[in-house]
Amino acid sequence: MDVLGFAMQGENGNHGDNNMVELTWWNVGFASLFIVVNLIMSSILGLGLEKSLLISAIRCVVQLTIMGFVLEDVFQAKHPAIVILMTMILILLGCYEIIYNKSNKTFRGMFLTCLCSMTMSTLLVGIIGSRYAMAQDPFWTPEKFIPTTGMLLGNLMSGMAVAIGSCLSSLSDGHEKIETYLSYGATRWEAGLSVATESVRLAMLPTINQMSVIGLIAIPGMMTGQIMGGASVLQAARYQQIIMFMISASTALAVLTAVVTCVTTIIDAEHRIRPERILQGRPSLWKDIKLLPKRTWEGVHWCIMCCGRFQKTHKIWDDSDSETSTERTPLLN
Repeated sequence: MDVLGFAMQGENGNHGDNNMVELTWWNVGFASLFIVVNLIMSSILGLGLEKSLLISAIRCVVQLTIMGFVLEDVFQAKHPAIVILMTMILILLGCYEIIYNKSNKTFRGMFLTCLCSMTMSTLLVGIIGSRYAMAQDPFWTPEKFIPTTGMLLGNLMSGMAVAIGSCLSSLSDGHEKIETYLSYGATRWEAGLSVATESVRLAMLPTINQMSVIGLIAIPGMMTGQIMGGASVLQAARYQQIIMFMISASTALAVLTAVVTCVTTIIDAEHRIRPERILQGRPSLWKDIKLLPKRTWEGVHWCIMCCGRFQKTHKIWDDSDSETSTERTPLLN
């Protein structure tokens, strides 16, 4: 978040007075030695995290370096189409991270669910917050909107992963209990309500805890980045307050949408629980890419069938109305 703090500071920082030190790759290399502490601890305790630590550290360096180059060009372009394109790329990468790196259980349509939930919550909260809370005109000002979107996505990704994971685990492990509710006449909303509320609660707790200690115990990364970039401390604090409130709202909206979709997928419209729709294990991106044409055709076919059924139903209703009116005419005479 420090990088995003510097980005949001943009050209407003007083670069002549803040004595900023030009960091080089030698500085980054020295800082990477701190990872050795984690590696030693993992090795001694037998945690088996050495590979994950190294991969994560390498990804951190590569991804932030690429982000630096890309954001520099985006900020200079100052074009709304490029800003929206960058935002959608971030959302797609967030969906990929949730499904293929953070989820051990998935369900059919999870990618589309995450995509719609993240797009709706991020754009809604991001646009309103940037325009009115941050007083940005236009709202898509790259130096503010893209870093804000990145912070919203970073937090709601974790919330959605926790919520969907908890929801699928509860539906899978407690399917007998839910079946009992359904057999006694409960609707799918009544049977899945406790699962949904608990999943949303678990996903929202980290954000609530973060807001409760921020500024008292922890100094957040974005605020630190702005201060180091030369912004006023009070201005940095206000930006951080706005960001935290936006994070809370976007996480809540995305989590709620994803959990409701998850519950209605596993408990179908006929009020039957379908545990076979829960896919165990981490999904394969390559396998999903190969199945994409087939699933696209199935989706198109399903839409065509739905339209055909809709037209057929209307035709039956029209015929029924005409027959009814014909039969009743003599009775009215």
